Amino acid sequence: MTLRMVVVGGGAAGIGAAGAAHQVAPDTTVTVYTEFEDVGYSPCGIPYVHGKEIPRFENLFLQDKAFYEQLGLDIHYDTEVTGLDLENAKITVAGEGEVSYDKLVLATGFNYADPGVPGTDLEGLYYVKNIRRAMEWDKVLDEVKTAVVVEASPLGLEMVTALAHRGIETHLVDPHPWALAEIGDPDIMQPVMDSWTDMGVIMHYNTKVEAFLGEGKVRAVQTSNGELPCDLAVICTHKQPNNRLAREAGLDIGSTGGIVVDQRMTTSKPGVFAAGDCAELPHGVTKIPIQGLSGSHAYSQGKVAGTNAVGGDRIYQPVYVPWGMVAGKWMIGGVSFGETLAKALGIPFVMGTAQGISRARYYPDMKMVKVKLLAEPGTLKLIGAQMVGGEGIKERADFLAIAVKAGITLEDLAWMENVYSPPIGALNEPIAMAAQNGLASLEKS
Repeated sequence: MTLRMVVVGGGAAGIGAAGAAHQVAPDTTVTVYTEFEDVGYSPCGIPYVHGKEIPRFENLFLQDKAFYEQLGLDIHYDTEVTGLDLENAKITVAGEGEVSYDKLVLATGFNYADPGVPGTDLEGLYYVKNIRRAMEWDKVLDEVKTAVVVEASPLGLEMVTALAHRGIETHLVDPHPWALAEIGDPDIMQPVMDSWTDMGVIMHYNTKVEAFLGEGKVRAVQTSNGELPCDLAVICTHKQPNNRLAREAGLDIGSTGGIVVDQRMTTSKPGVFAAGDCAELPHGVTKIPIQGLSGSHAYSQGKVAGTNAVGGDRIYQPVYVPWGMVAGKWMIGGVSFGETLAKALGIPFVMGTAQGISRARYYPDMKMVKVKLLAEPGTLKLIGAQMVGGEGIKERADFLAIAVKAGITLEDLAWMENVYSPPIGALNEPIAMAAQNGLASLEKS
């Protein structure tokens, strides 16, 4: 008897699950339901098309629809799943009625947090998510002179930079004292904010959005520090797990609002799996559940869920969250957490900081790289890091995530081997310098 697997959601997690299931068990009937017109594209690239770094939205598609048809995946586009009957292994699909399954993967993604203020029904409020809507909004941006970005989240940082590149007068409104304040340390974010000033961005920190004003279409954003006229407001609030179907069906929901899963991405109901932004995973250092990670996390989780759904055996391990992005004229990134978040969580740490360079000092286009390392007192095992620089942030974040996972210490990093080649690496690796400074601070205390 042919196994029937249903996937709800066509983002990175959903397509990862479908592809993995087909690879592990080619005879499986895989059906994917998505409420959108497309699957298999990179929404993370949307801000960079808006900012003109990427010339066309079509570049963001990984494959065309024919590819998935040839692969044997049955994808239902523009189709909403309205309910789950887990006891009878059925889903309810708008326009199709009830559909039975043997295994189910939920990859329902996220929704932006409601700003919770009057005026959210006005036209001119842009939520960056669906590529077809982004194509429409990109044409609108040609006419926009002034825009307000609501909240300095990771997406907010990307959209502020994109709009400034576009030549639009850009205002950033955020309730915190600096950009990305819930994740990034102020000294790491300062170069980004300085570069935004150079780009003409006007920042409004310690400022709350109180209302969107206008008749039919937004004309201004009312804030706790006054009114900001605008042609467009980009809503970059926190990503919240889209858990409605799971919650109504009685699956366990965790403290983040994400669906509770085990290492196999199995939910509280056997035969039902969840992956991506709708699920929560344990942090490798704190063991605290977290959700809303990157597309690479979602895709990997989806592949684990899809593999296990069709009889394979894969484990998704706790996450250490290497992250990185371009904001303003700088790259920023890190692992686990930085100084500010560690203090907020009450996690003790030893810290080492250094400012180095990305290449030999005499090689053209050398960039600054600042590294902050956090280590566990006593053992000196690395538990977190943050960085800002002109290049080389992604590679260091990836490496440091493995270092945290493996229990590498400040001593290990202080005397690590490193590549020295004038075009790609300096004599003194900034990570090693930060570790050496951390050890030196202990000797002085």
